[in-house]
Amino acid sequence: MTESTSPLSRYASALDEAVTSKRAIAQLSPTASLTLDDAYRVQALGSDLRTARGDRLVGAKLGFTSKAKALQMGVSDVIFGRLHARGEYADGGSVALEAFIHPRVEPEVAFRLGARFDARASADPEAELRAAVDAVAPGLEIIDSRYANFKFSLTDVVADNTSAAGFVTGAWQPVDLTSDAARFDGRQVTLEIDGAVAATGSTSDILGDPVLALPAIARMAAAQGVVLPAGSVLLAGAATAAVALPGGVTVSAAVPGLGSVSVTTTGTPAEER
Repeated sequence: MTESTSPLSRYASALDEAVTSKRAIAQLSPTASLTLDDAYRVQALGSDLRTARGDRLVGAKLGFTSKAKALQMGVSDVIFGRLHARGEYADGGSVALEAFIHPRVEPEVAFRLGARFDARASADPEAELRAAVDAVAPGLEIIDSRYANFKFSLTDVVADNTSAAGFVTGAWQPVDLTSDAARFDGRQVTLEIDGAVAATGSTSDILGDPVLALPAIARMAAAQGVVLPAGSVLLAGAATAAVALPGGVTVSAAVPGLGSVSVTTTGTPAEER
């Protein structure tokens, strides 16, 4: 059996079809005996399908960075996903919800790589990644599970690229993370929809400090063989619970000292049509 005809390849194709068709599929886990390593292989195969269509890799993200979410999912480690170019939207721009099945939005802290990062080629991946980061910004992540009813197991969500679907970053601010004094904990995060507060949290809800996402990204990029190009966006994790993203609204996030980021939605998600 070649990899292209293996069960893992078929799962990746099914998830990719859900992305392109905007039609949810049933969870894999009830019928597929996937290990976590299998799920990451499905994720990688799905990423390969996107890059083959010209949708290049432009970053990485972490999930389950809050203790509450990790406990809810029964996991003891974060999960890793990949960001692609067609999911990037401009700050202050618009997002057509027809591109999604049942989107939700989360406020994030984002870091930018000023240099290419290959964890496998580094003697000290964590230090090299910190040195490669040249800027920080507030962010919004749009998540969109490809599974019906937004329901999934751990292996399901990893195979589905941690529900990654879109992201927006605010104005980048230069940052030097080679100093241990660089900290972003203890800052209130506010998510608003049309000016009304939809959720609040703290940057401390992201692994205690968003900077602590970087060692995890370095470790997991090495494990998955992911090479991140210069300019890559690294999403440290959500500072609040995800909120349903409706059409015809402006959604924004603000983090003291980092600024704000916003996007306006148009149209209707596939599940509502």
